[in-house]
Amino acid sequence: MAEKTMALKLLIDTKANRVLFAEAGKEVVDFLFGLLALPLGSIVKLLSKDQMVGSIGSLYSSLENLDSTYIQPNQDKGILLSPQRQEVNNLLLSAPNPPKVEGYYGCTGHSFGHGPCFQFVTNVCGIQCPSCPGKMNRVLRFVHPESGGMASGNGEGGGGVEGGYVKGVVTYTIMDDLSVTPMSSISSITLLSKFNVKNIDVLKEKNVSFGMQEALELLKTSLESKTVLTDVFLASKD
Repeated sequence: MAEKTMALKLLIDTKANRVLFAEAGKEVVDFLFGLLALPLGSIVKLLSKDQMVGSIGSLYSSLENLDSTYIQPNQDKGILLSPQRQEVNNLLLSAPNPPKVEGYYGCTGHSFGHGPCFQFVTNVCGIQCPSCPGKMNRVLRFVHPESGGMASGNGEGGGGVEGGYVKGVVTYTIMDDLSVTPMSSISSITLLSKFNVKNIDVLKEKNVSFGMQEALELLKTSLESKTVLTDVFLASKD
């Protein structure tokens, strides 16, 4: 399966070598707002402990290395180390949660000579079927429909309901610090005035696409910098 990518149009001040702002559609804005839904433990796991600024990486390692002997019997440290993330449409950093599966048991006997007995299920293996002489030890698995890859609100088959966070009726302006606003011709002119751009010849448009790797860089840089787009898309990769 091809890697999912998203598109951005950057407006670059070539003289200052910085991104003034970017134009983007709904799915990019949904991705950025979706970063706010990531639990801290998921962020550490995505970026790796060594890349985390500050002490959160050390805290994560402490829990990761702590023997289960010291964990309360009703607690699971995996919930903190790999917390469930909210599913967001087109969120590059999300992965479908594994489906929730429960085990049940059906009968292996025959009902009054009319073929296999499928009338009852139980969660206790080996008990007597109430309908025939057979034992209820045939394994059945119930998959919860709301779990796994069944995330709702993706805009497909939902009666025209658009998924994600924002509406797709406009283009959005994304600033270098990831501030997001609906775009208009007036707002673009105002931004150029704000940046004191006097010579439009120094401006250049650049279309970029980004996938999983760039998404991770955006996430990491957003925790460290106020010039995220410049740092991710214009910084030297040496």
